[in-house]
Formats: sequence, C-alpha cells, structure tokens
Amino acid sequence: MRLANLDGRAVLIFGDRALDVFDAGGFGPDPMDVLENWTEFSAWAASVAPAGSPYDPALLGPPVPRPRQVFAVALNYPPHAAEAGYEPPADPLVFTKFPTCIAGPQETVELPGDRVDWEVELVAVIGRGGHRIGEKDALGHVAGFTVGQDLSERRVQSLGKPPQFSLAKSFPGFGPTGPHLVTELDPEAAITCLLNDEVVQKASLADLIFGVPELVARLSAVCRLLPGDLIFTGTPAGVGNRRTPPRYLTAGDVLTSRVEGLGELVTRFRAGPPPG
Repeated sequence: MRLANLDGRAVLIFGDRALDVFDAGGFGPDPMDVLENWTEFSAWAASVAPAGSPYDPALLGPPVPRPRQVFAVALNYPPHAAEAGYEPPADPLVFTKFPTCIAGPQETVELPGDRVDWEVELVAVIGRGGHRIGEKDALGHVAGFTVGQDLSERRVQSLGKPPQFSLAKSFPGFGPTGPHLVTELDPEAAITCLLNDEVVQKASLADLIFGVPELVARLSAVCRLLPGDLIFTGTPAGVGNRRTPPRYLTAGDVLTSRVEGLGELVTRFRAGPPPG
C-alpha cells in the first residue's frame, strides 16, 4: 500500500492514479486522521481495488504533515560512525527534530547559513502507538516507511561544548519526507543521496546497526509512541562535513534522496537573508 498526502488530503496511490480515501471509504480526509485509525484503515485499504484519478505529483505534501514526536538516531551505520571518528555505538544515540521542520517531497529550502549538510535516511512511521513495545511485536506498530532528509546546519550544531543537535536540524524545511508512506520494505534496499546528480551517499538498509524493530522497542521503553510519530533511522557515510575539504549546500543545489522501493525526494535550495 502507498498512502500519500495530496494537497492536504489522504489518498491511496495506484501507479499514476490517486484515490481519495475519505470519498472512497470515509477515512480522513486529513492524513493525520487516517493514522489515528490505522488498524481499521489498513484493513479497509487492503481490500480496495486499484482506482482513482490522475494527479499532479507537485501537490504531494509530507505523508505525515503534523507528527507529534520526531525521533532521530545518530551514527547508525558503521561507516558513518567511522568517518565521524567514533566506534559504532553500543546503544542507539537518540536526538529529536522539532515537528515544524517537516516538509514535503519537492521542497525548496531557504539556507539559514553556509554550513548546511545532507543526511539521507529511512524514516519509520508509527501507526499503532504504545509504551514498552516488545521487539518481536514492533513492526505491528509501524504503519510504513518513507524517505527522509535530516538536513543539518553544522555551524549551529557545533555551538557550545558539548555540541547540541536538535536546533541545528530543525530550521524550516529541514525534515523533507515522502513521497509516500509505503507499507512494504526490502530490508536490504539501497539508500542513496545525490547532489546535483553526483552520488554522495550510498548504502544498504541491511547495514543499519539498530534496525527498526529494535529502535521501536528501545524508544518505547522510555516514551509512549503515538500514531504518526516519525523515526529517522540514521544516515550512511558520505555527509558533507566529513569530506576533505568539507562540502556544504549552496543556493541552486538540487538534492535527490532515494530509498529503493519507496521513491525519492527532490529538495532544492535558495539563499537565505544576508547576515545581520
């Protein structure tokens, strides 16, 4: 199943057609309403025959437009930990992105500084919330998956000792997601990031240190997870600030983020206001 946010309404995607789920089944129309009723909705959607009307992909918004909690995991691929100068962590390193940063799959982002970096990620979407979810039951609480970018302003991230992450990763547009929420995922799918058609990151989801079931279990051991919560699962090696010399996003750049089987995001960048 592919669920999307088309101009603010929940739709099922069948190839080049979109079926409005409120008109067809009474769920929604807000995508958040669908997630609040995930068990009933997913059972209904499994019985729906392909249908709908042609749609304009430019109208797609973030599949989860207003998550209440956005978790993110640092250093979750061994090569990325190595390029950052660390051993692979023994426990998930968790921070948050504030929900106002969430954006859609074809976003133009204003650069707030000169050290904005890219981080392509698999994002898991919670469908059925809970507290202290067992790892063996975790995927039953996941509605599906989507592509994400954990954009980061590295100058802000490095302010202070020790550095802090959340503000640097929460400027407007710094959480592009989409294009769809997809219920099926190949655990060995390729994850790729291209900057102006140059491949800058590429790995397999099989390389994740902590997979989605373990992350759901570990997070829910502390926090009650809610329908629509997002988990950014970590980025592969190849980020800009670990290159020699470092490389950052500039006005006019085009960033393409892909997860095999889930689709891609295309994020463009424009200059922000002058300093001061």
